[in-house]
Formats: sequence, structure tokens, C-alpha cells
Amino acid sequence: MIKRSSDLSVKLEPNLKGGKGTIRILNILENAELYGKGRLFGVSIIPVGGSIGQHTHEGDFETYYILKGKARVNDNGTIAELGPGDMTQCVDGHFHSIENIGDVDLEYLAVILYTRS
Repeated sequence: MIKRSSDLSVKLEPNLKGGKGTIRILNILENAELYGKGRLFGVSIIPVGGSIGQHTHEGDFETYYILKGKARVNDNGTIAELGPGDMTQCVDGHFHSIENIGDVDLEYLAVILYTRS
């Protein structure tokens, strides 16, 4: 399979999980292309001052790999600042949140895979 950038769908998520602003998600793979192994493989873009609110993962886990910008994450109670090249993973049963604390859009690769079949 080959996809051009113009083929990728974009989903807008206002106030995602109780967060601030509208998050853009560039879907690299659509749900059917994940073959039942997960529910997200894409690039999330959080505007300056925006965030995704705290939420718990149940039956899946999520990995973020920061591409651009500066983030503050809450990783199951541990607060950290992340930048390009850093990653964080929220495992099944834990909670997390992410906030753009920089002066440019925060962009990161986001992958959610199932832990149960």
C-alpha cells in the first residue's frame, strides 16, 4: 500500500477528553488498516495552549513520540516536559494527559494498540 499525503484523512476533535482547543489528527492508517490490532496510528497536532484531558486506557495502550514543540505530560501521576525525540507510553490500566506548553503547534506520532484480543 502507498498513500500520498493528500490521501490521509484528518479528524478534528474539539476539547478531546475534556482538554482545551481543537486537536487535529492526521490518520496515517484508518481503523480497517489496523486489522483489529489497534485503533490509532497517526499524527496528533495540538495548538498552542491546547491539551488532551486526563483519561485512562483500558484494553489498550498508547505511545506518543514527539516530533515538534514542547509538551507537558502527566504519565499516571508523573509530570514531565517532553520535546522532539522524546516518547511516553501509557500502559493498560494507567492514565495520562498532554498539554502544549510551547509557542508552536505540538506534533507527535500517536499509536494506540490493543492489549486484549
